[in-house]
Amino acid sequence: MLQHPPIPTRRSVALIVLAWAILQLGGLFSPGLLDDVDSVYLQVAREMLQRHDYVTPTIDGIRFFDKPPLMYWMAAASMKVFGVHDWAARLPLALGVLALLLAVYALGRRLYPRGDRAGLYAALALATSLGTYLYTRFYIPDILIALWMTVSVHLFLIALDRTRPTSVILSGVSQCIREAESKDPDALKTTSTARPFLANSSALLPMLGFAAVLALSLLTKGLIGIVFPLAFVVLYLALTRQIKRLAKLHLIPATLVFLIIAAPWHILAWVRNPAIAMPPGLGLPARAGWAWFYLYNEHIARFLGRRIPHDYGNVPVPIFWLLLLLWMLPWVAFLPAAVLDAFRALRAKSPSSGSWALDPGPSLSLLLWPAIILGFFTLSSRQEYYHLPALPALALLVGGLLAAADRSATKAGAPHLDPEMWVYSRQSLHSSIFFLVPLGTLLFFVCGYLALTAPTPRPGVTLTDVLNSNPANYNLSLGHLFDLTGQAMGFFRGPLIAVAFGMLVLGPVAYLVRRRGRTFAANLTIAAGMIVVLLAAHEGLARFYPILGSKDLALAIDAKLQPGDLIVLDGELTSGSTLLFYTPQRPAPVFLVNGRVNGTWFGSFWPDAPNLFPDDAGLDRLWAGRQRIFLLTYHPESRIPDLGRFAPVHELAVSGGKTVLTNR
Repeated sequence: MLQHPPIPTRRSVALIVLAWAILQLGGLFSPGLLDDVDSVYLQVAREMLQRHDYVTPTIDGIRFFDKPPLMYWMAAASMKVFGVHDWAARLPLALGVLALLLAVYALGRRLYPRGDRAGLYAALALATSLGTYLYTRFYIPDILIALWMTVSVHLFLIALDRTRPTSVILSGVSQCIREAESKDPDALKTTSTARPFLANSSALLPMLGFAAVLALSLLTKGLIGIVFPLAFVVLYLALTRQIKRLAKLHLIPATLVFLIIAAPWHILAWVRNPAIAMPPGLGLPARAGWAWFYLYNEHIARFLGRRIPHDYGNVPVPIFWLLLLLWMLPWVAFLPAAVLDAFRALRAKSPSSGSWALDPGPSLSLLLWPAIILGFFTLSSRQEYYHLPALPALALLVGGLLAAADRSATKAGAPHLDPEMWVYSRQSLHSSIFFLVPLGTLLFFVCGYLALTAPTPRPGVTLTDVLNSNPANYNLSLGHLFDLTGQAMGFFRGPLIAVAFGMLVLGPVAYLVRRRGRTFAANLTIAAGMIVVLLAAHEGLARFYPILGSKDLALAIDAKLQPGDLIVLDGELTSGSTLLFYTPQRPAPVFLVNGRVNGTWFGSFWPDAPNLFPDDAGLDRLWAGRQRIFLLTYHPESRIPDLGRFAPVHELAVSGGKTVLTNR
């Protein structure tokens, strides 16, 4: 039975918004957009604005069917309001993170008797988790999928509650109140408002909301956006023996709302991009269009690992599961105890007792939710961040455990209330001393040692000069981390010192605070220490940026660009896609030498697609022509002597291992 929470406390909301603002708002303005999906997706949004076509996505003037349009629409709307700036394009994702944190807070308040603290801790844990922060540094849809999953679970549970007879609701609420008050006299403040809750309410509104959110999720990342919520609904009802309640969930009006929101774009995209003849010998069907590529290739073929082209990595299953724990740092320290406690609660309310027909508690929801996501990607193709939509559920489990620990310890750390409640305090204390203290201490010494002993870069030496090159790893989202060397640490001395300090705070310092029974202060200390670590990581990203993006080179080109000039990228689009976004005066598309691969490959078969793919001989002809050419290349040592045979070669700018050459 869901709790009916009172009005959210201002302190909790203020703490959540403060953590979000510190971590997300500053990252809007620096560093620049990253090459690959970050700048690709935002350039698609920008081209929608320029072309006034919000149905068919394009990149560099070529059809781009990889993703549904909601992320593009959001960025385009923001740039329409605030202007075409990278910070304006990023703003919708930052606001989506805030919405996710508040959604987690709201769900925590309903699921737990000590809901305000549980929701607050869950939101702070999610805001300051490593995975949440890392994967909001570039514009990808997975955090929004986490938002839609959180809201859809919440709305479904509300709707399910409203299908119960009034007598059952009031009986269940009274039982919850009695159980809570027997352990916590203060629980009356939270649960007394639950007595009249939903007694005469309809499930229609929450189900219409569920359908709307489901449609938004579909428009965010395709079919996967509806698979997870629907699987949750069906499995939850099956496990709680409530399948018959589907008939009371207003499926017909909910389906109509879903179709009204989701169907128009799919129909228009299909009509405007019908199947055309495809070249033979490439593994394509004889005729293919938007429907084949988006519905089959992007969904079914990707699930089976047969997508054409295969331009993404596939993380092994054991590493995929381990990465989930890494993305939950530092709050993963409390996750084992929280999961075990949830399983104990499920055993206490087994289906054989019949109690699940009334209320399985939060444990079933918060265990089933990540199990669906992890199980799906265990069977399909997976990248290292695909399980991000599971993080809110895990954060809520942790929040519930920490909230229970708040009520089971006094300031002196002595038992309070009863032994059953005191166990939560012991669990949180043990999690700190056996995980956070060793981890924080180890990383304090490791990062401190690297900061003190790393060689100071010599004058004229750049970060690129001391990195290794591992192109085999670059199809992973964090593949460039494997390029780091011991000598490169000298460029990150400041961030390393900050990480050392932050780990000391969230480990030993937070433990000392918790040991004195000040659990609330200890949890805020962990969050504060992790904020320092994440801000240091952001500063490290800014220093690493020339390797990951090409903004400086694009601005150098844009300053010299004249009508009739051409920009040429030596390779595929993702190797320098920021050139498109940061050259607003560009009179023509960017040419791609030997770049008819991956993202631009399928769309290039359309008859109206611009011919942007010269080979080496074509580049030679362009270089010898009358137009001024700006060429971004990773291989100036070979291009300079080769192109020098046809026209002069001038070096315009160098950054991050990339060089801009020009023939004028």
